[in-house]
Amino acid sequence: MLRLLAAALSLTAMSHAALACTAVDIVATDKSVIAGRTMEWAFDMQWTLASIPKGTSLTLPAPKGASPRTVTTSYSVVGIGAGIIPGMPLVEGQNEAGLALSANFLPGFTQYQTVDAADAANAVEILSFAKWLLGSFKDVASVKAALPTVKVWSDPALPTGPTVPAMHFKLDDRSGAGLIVEYVGGELKIYDDAAHVLTNAPTYDWHLTNLRNYVNLSSIGANSRQYGDVDVTALGQGGGTMGLPGDYTPPSRFVRAAFMRHFVPQPKDGGEATQTITHILNTVDIPIGVAQSKDGDTVVSDYTQWVSIKDLTQNRLIIADYDHRTSYLTIDLAPLFASDKPMSKPVGALPYPNAVIGAEALAP
Repeated sequence: MLRLLAAALSLTAMSHAALACTAVDIVATDKSVIAGRTMEWAFDMQWTLASIPKGTSLTLPAPKGASPRTVTTSYSVVGIGAGIIPGMPLVEGQNEAGLALSANFLPGFTQYQTVDAADAANAVEILSFAKWLLGSFKDVASVKAALPTVKVWSDPALPTGPTVPAMHFKLDDRSGAGLIVEYVGGELKIYDDAAHVLTNAPTYDWHLTNLRNYVNLSSIGANSRQYGDVDVTALGQGGGTMGLPGDYTPPSRFVRAAFMRHFVPQPKDGGEATQTITHILNTVDIPIGVAQSKDGDTVVSDYTQWVSIKDLTQNRLIIADYDHRTSYLTIDLAPLFASDKPMSKPVGALPYPNAVIGAEALAP
């Protein structure tokens, strides 16, 4: 099938692919917090759903001249990792306290911090960052307080799959607080998540500035306009969105998701919030073949490999892969959080709903 064909293309073209991810969160009137994201990638990364029990020992790589250190997780974690990379680093996840993380690709801007042996006690290598963070902290406030005391670095000796791990992070918790974390020019950059949206490059502050180009957008369009003696009426609804970008570049996806997140009515509960998030994410969904790049004669197609929606209030995960985009699977995470046994299963092998009912089931 097309998905497998895309996965079989040469990995050498990866650095030229238009890698795209979009993350958005929303808080319902009953204070339920839902955070969702799409994962767009050009190759099969062997995405795997995995759980990390509370009390798990994590071995963190150390800078040259120092020994690796071990930390013990304080919270159970469930996330999605890239199985193609040894150690399966997480790029998406949530913990039992309701803290969530989404890692989005930030090429061309990411430069992690410089470390040496003296920093070993307070250094976290980027491939361990998500597991360490979700296993160590309960909310956005504690992360915001701790990160300035920690150096995050990248070890070029570690295998990272087909591309460098240049990432920035969207964090959410069940209070509704949000944080964006970036490493630019070797320095930590932290932003309160004002837009409740994150895509890819450029940096978050650039995206916020770019929103100024779209202050004319509105959910309300003009019904008519008088031109001299002629009364010109609108052809239909949606005139206020003229100029809303519809392409798949990160700036356009940021504007599109931020506009919708701002103008949709606030959902009343977690169920409505989940539906709202799915509608927003549907506008950035990329089918195979419509967002491509070339490396010589090789054509690489970026596409939405999976969608993850995290209910941080009820500890649920809603997920669908490319082949089951209309059949979301809802997972109650409580048993996984309570278990002392780790679990892992390929995202594509999850038991997605596949029910087909006959007309008799609809009879009154």
